[in-house]
Amino acid sequence: MREGDHHEFMIGEDQSGMRLDKALAELLPDVSRSRLKGLIDDEALVLNGLVCTDASRKVAKGHTIALTVPAPEEAEPEAEDIPLDIVFEDEHMLVINKPVGLVVHRGAGNYTGTLVNALLHHCKDDLSGIGGVMRPGIVHRLDKDTSGLMVVAKTDQAHQGLAAQLEDRSLSRIYRALVLGLPVPMKGHIELPIGRDPRNRLKMSIKGKNGKPAKTHYHIQKSYGDQFALVKCTLESGRTHQIRVHMQAIKHPLIGDPLYGPQDTAVRGAVKRAGFAPEIAEMLIKFPRQVLHAGEIGFKHPISGAAHKYTAPVPDDIGKLLKTFG
Repeated sequence: MREGDHHEFMIGEDQSGMRLDKALAELLPDVSRSRLKGLIDDEALVLNGLVCTDASRKVAKGHTIALTVPAPEEAEPEAEDIPLDIVFEDEHMLVINKPVGLVVHRGAGNYTGTLVNALLHHCKDDLSGIGGVMRPGIVHRLDKDTSGLMVVAKTDQAHQGLAAQLEDRSLSRIYRALVLGLPVPMKGHIELPIGRDPRNRLKMSIKGKNGKPAKTHYHIQKSYGDQFALVKCTLESGRTHQIRVHMQAIKHPLIGDPLYGPQDTAVRGAVKRAGFAPEIAEMLIKFPRQVLHAGEIGFKHPISGAAHKYTAPVPDDIGKLLKTFG
């Protein structure tokens, strides 16, 4: 058996009643149980057609399992001289204003040119090791095409302190998003679990099994022709694609979102009802990424305890788009 292979099994009498990870260990004796547990946690396993992240789940005769064991990556990413917009830095941590298009850490198809590669060059050996060799210093992440502020830890103590603030929600992250329509009420919250979409592994969903609790607060900042809204979103949790999924769930998807965005016909209809020029509809439809920017971040310094708050204006592409509304 080689790593990088795809495996499909049907549970037989011998494994019936076992924990999922133990059954897998018998079926794939060349892969360590800890490695299998990690793959399950990373949502790489499909049980009976649905992604399963519960290693302790009991399996029964006739259950089907599909698992792809990724080929091993090189042990450590290499340092690369990639420019960084550093908002704050000391010997313990950094605050980065991440540009659109920069992947945070390495993954399939993104082995170079990531924020991690850039941090290794900038910080040399001064990055927290808690994230492992693949994610040194990374406390939280932003999607590739979401711009804005992130904290990065240089020391393990700083990493632990910042992670604790993420956990207790005292590290605040405020985003701006352009959405279709005006949410009602204009200020509220969305509390819906988020998990991997069982039909499309690229997407997250509020309907998938094994969803994790997620809560997003929103507040309309400005409306455009009563058909589009610039919304401030504050996270109480940090699920993958959280704002994008939650806003779609209340039928106010983000403009430009390639996975969860509105239909072209809906955008054109909204532009027409607002009385905007038809060209604006084409600009919104062709906008190349979700209109989402992490514009504010606040926390207590993990070592000194001093209060820190930083803001970053929306990047030029979003700024120009908003100006088209007049």
